[in-house]
Amino acid sequence: MEDDDVSVPDSPSSESGTYSPGSLEKQRASLQSYLNALPYECESPEQMQARLEYIVGRICICAETKNWLVLTTWDGMLQCWLLMRYPMSKPIRAKLTRLYYELCLVPGIEPRVMRSWADMLSRLICNKPDSRRKLDTADLQLPWQPLWRVLQKELWPKKRMHDSSRNVVNILLFVAEQCRRYFPPTEIPEMLSTFLPKLTKDSVLTMVPVLTSFLPPSYSHLYMPVVFKLWEAFNSSVIDDRFIELCGELSEEHIAGQFSEYGPEGTAEWKTVGIWSDAEWTFLIGKALGSMNVPVGATRGASTTAGHADTMADKQSLRIKKLINRSSALAKLIVYSLSLDGPVRDTGGNGGAPSSEGFVAGSRALDSLDKLITSVESFFHPSNYGIWSLNLTHFVQRLMAEFSKRWKEEQLPSCKTPVTRRLTPEIRRNFIVILRTPVLLSMFSKDPFTISYSQAAIRAMALLEPTLVMPEILERAYSGLEVVNETHRTTAVMTMLSAVALPLVSEKIYLGGQKHIVPLLELCIPGIDLNDPVKTICATMFITSVVQHLKIADVSMHQVGVDLSSDAPAEDIMDVDPATAEHLPSGVDAPGMPTLSREEERALTRESTAAWADWVTSLFRRVLALFENLPEEGGKKGTTGGKMEEAVLKAIKSALDTVCLHLSDSLFDLVLKLVFEYASTNAKSNAVRAFGQLVSCLARARPEKTIDRFLPFCIAQIQEELKHGASSIRTTSTHEAVPSDTTLHWNMSILRGCFGYGGATILKYKDQLLSLMTLLVEKTKSERGYTGTGRLINRILHTAATIYTLNSRFVNPDEWDSPEFNRNLTTQWGKMYDADDVEVVWHVPNHDEIEFVLEILDKIASPALDKVEALLQNVGKWDSVARNDFCRYLHAARSVWGGLPTFLLQGAKEVVNPCMNTDIEVPELLVTALDVKAGFVLTDPNDPRYQRAMAHRARFGQIVHRAANVLRHESEGEDHIDAVIGVSRAIDVYLLEYAITRSNFESLTKAYRQARDSNRVWPKQKENSRVVFLKRAQVYNAGRLYMHALYRRRDALDDQLLVDLIEMSLSQYTRVRRHAQAILHNACGYFVRSTRFMLPYLFRALEKKHDPDHMKGALYVLWNKGTAAYALADINFHGQYLVSLLSCQHEEKPSVQKLVGNVAQDALVYLNEESCHTDAFTEPVTGVLKALNELKQEFPPSIVDRGILQEAITKSSARVTLKRQRYAETVNALLETAERPATHWRYVQFAIRFLYGLLRRDSAPPPALAAFFLKQSISPHTTIRVTAQKAVVKVCAHVKIRTFSKTSDQLWLDEWENPLKADIPVTDPADFLRRHAQPGYPAGQEGELRVDKVETGFLVWTSTVKGYRAVPAGPSPFAWEAASQPILQAMSEVMSRDNFFTVLALLWGQESMKNSTTPELRAENVTFMKSLAKMFEHENLQAILDTIDPLLADGDRYKQRSGAELLAGLSRGSKHWPQQHADRLWSWIAARFDRIYAQMKPDTVSFWENLLSEQLVDRDPRRTAPLVKWILSLPLEFHGDSAFAMSKSLSIFNILVDCLDLRFLPLADRYINLFLDNANTGYAEIRSQIAQNIYAILSIQWRPTYSTAQDFIAACTTAHDPLRIREARYIARISQIVSQLPAWRGERLPPPRVSQSQYDKVGLTILQWVWDFAHGPQAPLIFPYIIVLLPEIIRMSELNDSSELQTYSSAVLYVLSAVTPPPEFIEVIADNFINAIKSSTSWRIRVNALPTLIVFFYRNLLSMSSELVSRLMGVLLECLSDENIEVREMASKMLSGVVRCSQRQSIIPLKDRFVNTLRRTRLPKRGDPSYQDSLRVLHSAILGICALIESFPYSVEPWMPPLTEVLANHATDPLPISKTIRKCASEFKKTHQDTWHKDQLAFNEDQLQSLSTMLVGTSYYA
Repeated sequence: MEDDDVSVPDSPSSESGTYSPGSLEKQRASLQSYLNALPYECESPEQMQARLEYIVGRICICAETKNWLVLTTWDGMLQCWLLMRYPMSKPIRAKLTRLYYELCLVPGIEPRVMRSWADMLSRLICNKPDSRRKLDTADLQLPWQPLWRVLQKELWPKKRMHDSSRNVVNILLFVAEQCRRYFPPTEIPEMLSTFLPKLTKDSVLTMVPVLTSFLPPSYSHLYMPVVFKLWEAFNSSVIDDRFIELCGELSEEHIAGQFSEYGPEGTAEWKTVGIWSDAEWTFLIGKALGSMNVPVGATRGASTTAGHADTMADKQSLRIKKLINRSSALAKLIVYSLSLDGPVRDTGGNGGAPSSEGFVAGSRALDSLDKLITSVESFFHPSNYGIWSLNLTHFVQRLMAEFSKRWKEEQLPSCKTPVTRRLTPEIRRNFIVILRTPVLLSMFSKDPFTISYSQAAIRAMALLEPTLVMPEILERAYSGLEVVNETHRTTAVMTMLSAVALPLVSEKIYLGGQKHIVPLLELCIPGIDLNDPVKTICATMFITSVVQHLKIADVSMHQVGVDLSSDAPAEDIMDVDPATAEHLPSGVDAPGMPTLSREEERALTRESTAAWADWVTSLFRRVLALFENLPEEGGKKGTTGGKMEEAVLKAIKSALDTVCLHLSDSLFDLVLKLVFEYASTNAKSNAVRAFGQLVSCLARARPEKTIDRFLPFCIAQIQEELKHGASSIRTTSTHEAVPSDTTLHWNMSILRGCFGYGGATILKYKDQLLSLMTLLVEKTKSERGYTGTGRLINRILHTAATIYTLNSRFVNPDEWDSPEFNRNLTTQWGKMYDADDVEVVWHVPNHDEIEFVLEILDKIASPALDKVEALLQNVGKWDSVARNDFCRYLHAARSVWGGLPTFLLQGAKEVVNPCMNTDIEVPELLVTALDVKAGFVLTDPNDPRYQRAMAHRARFGQIVHRAANVLRHESEGEDHIDAVIGVSRAIDVYLLEYAITRSNFESLTKAYRQARDSNRVWPKQKENSRVVFLKRAQVYNAGRLYMHALYRRRDALDDQLLVDLIEMSLSQYTRVRRHAQAILHNACGYFVRSTRFMLPYLFRALEKKHDPDHMKGALYVLWNKGTAAYALADINFHGQYLVSLLSCQHEEKPSVQKLVGNVAQDALVYLNEESCHTDAFTEPVTGVLKALNELKQEFPPSIVDRGILQEAITKSSARVTLKRQRYAETVNALLETAERPATHWRYVQFAIRFLYGLLRRDSAPPPALAAFFLKQSISPHTTIRVTAQKAVVKVCAHVKIRTFSKTSDQLWLDEWENPLKADIPVTDPADFLRRHAQPGYPAGQEGELRVDKVETGFLVWTSTVKGYRAVPAGPSPFAWEAASQPILQAMSEVMSRDNFFTVLALLWGQESMKNSTTPELRAENVTFMKSLAKMFEHENLQAILDTIDPLLADGDRYKQRSGAELLAGLSRGSKHWPQQHADRLWSWIAARFDRIYAQMKPDTVSFWENLLSEQLVDRDPRRTAPLVKWILSLPLEFHGDSAFAMSKSLSIFNILVDCLDLRFLPLADRYINLFLDNANTGYAEIRSQIAQNIYAILSIQWRPTYSTAQDFIAACTTAHDPLRIREARYIARISQIVSQLPAWRGERLPPPRVSQSQYDKVGLTILQWVWDFAHGPQAPLIFPYIIVLLPEIIRMSELNDSSELQTYSSAVLYVLSAVTPPPEFIEVIADNFINAIKSSTSWRIRVNALPTLIVFFYRNLLSMSSELVSRLMGVLLECLSDENIEVREMASKMLSGVVRCSQRQSIIPLKDRFVNTLRRTRLPKRGDPSYQDSLRVLHSAILGICALIESFPYSVEPWMPPLTEVLANHATDPLPISKTIRKCASEFKKTHQDTWHKDQLAFNEDQLQSLSTMLVGTSYYA
């Protein structure tokens, strides 16, 4: 649990920067409020500082001796210390952070360990959103370069060494993100100069996360221009995510401008909207609109191609994963950009027309939000549900959360935001009005998550502006609760009411909600219904959430007498902002919700309380009725019914709990009487447990009254029942209850309910209880009876002997009864407290209660143990009576101790078997528990009571141990299982029922957090309800107890019991085994070194002579994640674990073998190459030591205990030696097993996997191992072969890097250097390109350098590029390290032995099982061959070539593939061969090119293509000259006969283009022209090849290079297009084609042969190219070309004789909207559409162009200028009167959208225009020649009016009602008019259904009549 989770939000810091004296003081004050809430004295901060010193001292020793694994155990201690919430000074925190930062950067450490350090780092910095940061930038500065150095290895791992499951890259990026604000801002230019040269088209998805993780938030103006320019040039959702998140964070960081913590220089300056310029803001809001993911127009798919583009990225960058909450970032961006920054728009509130000038509430950002929400508003409606719903509601919820946070922050005196930039009440009101409709719509959505987001948003609105939302909510609440048949609405309404419970009850927040509480609660009672569990849970939730804030008491007039004077002090009165008071917006003071004065409201509320008594009785009666219908109790766990019933009962219990607590005395007596009457007259077997819980609700509220009423009755009943033989049938396992026992169980359940909270009340009935317990222990013989007795004893002890809080009412106990409080009761409802004002009342056991507990120990527990002891004398002779007695009495004794977890504080123990390995371990470094004060009752070992109790406990433990022992030896088989399980449960109680268990602590914490958050408006809110602070105190007390549960030592008895558990875990009975294993794993989590203690027993159980069940038990325990992780990290057990798994071969049983397989598989995770190095670490760690020295300066010099340090230093070398020795032993043992002829192949497979996992880069494996791997790589078992091949690859790679590394750092950070490497300086890029980036070179001019990869030079060149010197003819350039010579020798022998390669080729050539139609080249095989070729060079060249030759010509495609794999690996590995051998190989290959080419068939082409790309990719063409020349000489055909033959050469050419990348540039122009000349090919696949080739070449040509990073950054700031995405190199060529298209269009052939026309063929090629481009990462580059092509594409979309052209062209038009165009193209594109529509003669073009135009309009809504929009309106109005009805209807639909989104000011003029047209036009008779024209004119006006009505789907504007009469007149006109009107009316009815009760008031009688006329047309009787 993070250290800040139990947080009381601190107030925002006023002391940033220097370590102000206040910061520690403030931390102390916060701590004090925690300590004051506890009932016992706690440690002073000084004492805890000493503990911290102790922990840090140990951490220092571990770090200095490089004992990393022990260090991680002390991290755990540091976490425990932080959990106690004591203050830590900033310097200490800063220096600890620095230490953990350095630790994360130590090379060659296991990822697991690194992850725990990264986690610790984030806890220390505490950088969580919404919590206050613990360190400011002035407190800590970290260097970023070391992190970047370590990160590079993970970003671009070496191919052969890479393990795909490795996640270190994300851990390191997480560290960078945590620390980025502590990187000095002066380093920003340096960071950019480092990162930008590495950013290329291929690496952009890797480098953008790096940029956003490293760049500090201050001085953002240095890098934001670069961000925006990069962003607009790439099409990628990963980049969108990262940059949106960055912008959201910056908006929030820099909200205070120059007053922020970064000072005037470091902060971002304010621009037009917040810190964004106009253009930037438009771009950001465009991204926001794109992120909403709503479908627009005809396409229902994703609305952007960005996600698709990312899938084309290289796999490496997709490993960088981070969950980015885009909605949250967008919400931050918008909310923190709100301010009064423009003229206020006149909304036409005073009867005038709304204007289009100005902004909503004078805020530009709010105006954008308004447009954004308006354009997606209709997608919130439940009828429009889809994948976008969750996204949208989440966005609104985040908007409200961020807004509340900012609003509240700005109310604090410490807020730094200047007043002029703050939110205004006007902005607040408008913000909520904008979001209100969508939220009220989505409230009834279809899935629970969407609903919960809307409710969270409603809650935030109700707390900020209750007058705007509460009336709306109450309206819906009544209508939702009164309808019975729509359960969906009912549950939605109830959960929504629970969300707004606080404003409902609290007069301070909202005046006018309180009078509704009782009526609403009454409406909820029918919701409690067993047939509808969900509804019941919602109803109880509402009851709980309301009742927890009030006292249920009747304070109506006749109860209290008259006193209506207002007692509310002035400041409580809710502020109504004066600006809003004059004209509240329409719909606020809606009819039905009159606004009354405060006095009248209070009077009404008081009167409503008269109904409480009826409500409470009907609630309890309803619940009792539900209990009667419960299913029978039963099943294994004795539950009632299934999961749903259990959930219902739990919900009812928590609701009744809250209700009982808050009842006034008279009402409580009423309820108690009602329940008692029921209890004494009924006994229902199906409700035994449920009724007991009901009683416990009463007992919790008033224990004394409840116990007095029930106890005498129940005791009498129980005695009576037992006398008549209830529970006398002996059983020991769960069973159906005997009907005659019901009354007994019923009364026992009630008694159990009475206890648990009473505390001292118990003493009154002490003697009765003792005799009752004795009687029950004696007489209950059935399992149900004696476990019930046990639970009763447990509850009684818990009541007497535990510390717990009492009285969790909503006000402090002294106020509850004060007359003052009760006189003005209703005004106090919903009262909130500050932490210090809450009185926490605890029950602390007093002297008498302790005596009572000891008496129970003497009189109940002791006699029970005596009986058990007597029975153990003769186990062999037990009959069922004896067995039953044993289980019963042991259960009683166990129940006593189960109820006393905090009775005794266990002091220091005498550890008999510390499990220390004294040669290498220092006992003082073993982790110890954090000893803090916690709520234990007896703590002093000298107290006679303590000694008495301790003796009882010890005796209990010993007898349990004896029982376990005796039962183990006397195993009577099946009969004893119940007894054995009883014993294991007793061991569980003895070992683990101490202090508090982890699960209990976690559930307490979770409950506290939920309660805390449900009442908060914003995360830093200080005040909360009293219950929350009680929960907080409980959690803090539990946390202190938890410290005692952890890190416990084991004494002799503990060890004996652990052995008993181990033996039971190996039992032959599954039930016993499972049960004992669960307890054993649990115990290992609490007792120090218990895992190490038990491992030897488990390994012994796997030896030969053991029973299979024993083995199974042991294997299950070893399989447990915790056990496996521990064993495999332990020096001694690591090898033993693996070896003993391999020795399980002797057991035949399949279930055991399957288990061994699972355990072996899961063990592989823990075998990684760093694990050995982590434990035996010898390299110097200078950074860590420097950080340590800094840290030590903060503490006194004595912090490091010299003696321990000395001992640790001496033992660390022993540890290293031992670790290495053990490692060698393990490897040899595994190898020996694997090579044994008798070993089964599955075990060889396990062994080879283990051995592969154990390979290390820092030491050479034994030669025998390398030989073994190579031998197994031709094993007939595929699984073994695959691992063996991987292992050989790794062995070879390790030999290489060990040879090339000079230091350990080079080895671990992949920084080793090949001796042939040469860094080529790039002083003049042009010259560099001339020398090293040509596709081919004349013979003899190749130069002697080879450049394989150019991973830079896209934006900026790195200063040098890595090249290699070419190897001349002669000997090999490398001498592999001496240590590895024997390995290579051994491997050579294997390879030279009998036909190694022939066998290999044979195995690879087998037909693969995966029935894939086209076999692919298998990368693992190529890599294997490549590694051999690299290592052994030309050694076996002839043998290999002889093997390959026949395969290449073989008719079997699988054999061909194996030849291709061998060849690919061989030639790929010959990179650094001496020239004579390389030439020989290449001439051999070159001679076979043509043969291979001829052999490529459709089913083999894919692996031959793989082979070619494998040769060319990342290789200097000088190395593969013959191949490049050959490909360039292939004839490129476009009009041949065989499509396959042509596409074969084209796709090979495409491979060459892709692989040559920038080296292809000299040839680009020539080929682009060739492809465009042949665009008219007749084959679809050739067209797509052409399109792909053009796309590839254009991508390569896009290289906006700059000479330095500074130049590029400067260009981003000043130039318009620094990335040159608007430059189109071939625009002239494309324009030329476009100019020919109209002519070709005229020459189209008639139908069946239409697809052969020149126009169609060229058109399709161009469309395919645009389509490919738009779906790729470089999509923005296509726009300059699109502009030219657009008119033609629009024309193509109407050709319905060629379906292909039509589909492609429409698809391309839609895709236009799926990529964000550069802003200046928006007008151009829109104009193109508008012109096409205006000038076109064909109606088809209009029908096709209109929908694509509207999609484009929506997607770029916020970038459109007003002139453009008015041009658009003009076109739409023209289309309204088009000849074609489809065009008219389409235009009407669009008009409503455009009006809704942006043209509200033109509504009135449009309305008048349409109405006048209707008045002017009369429809003549049908025969009249002008009939059609008039009909069209009329229809256009009607469509216009309907469009206006539909543009406001969720409100009724004042101009609407009169229009109904206009339309009603035409409702009977001929089609299509009548149909249009009917459709409009039914749509209106659908969208206004929810609010009709309110909306109808806007219409008068006649208008409502007209509306119904519109719906049904004319009436028959009219």
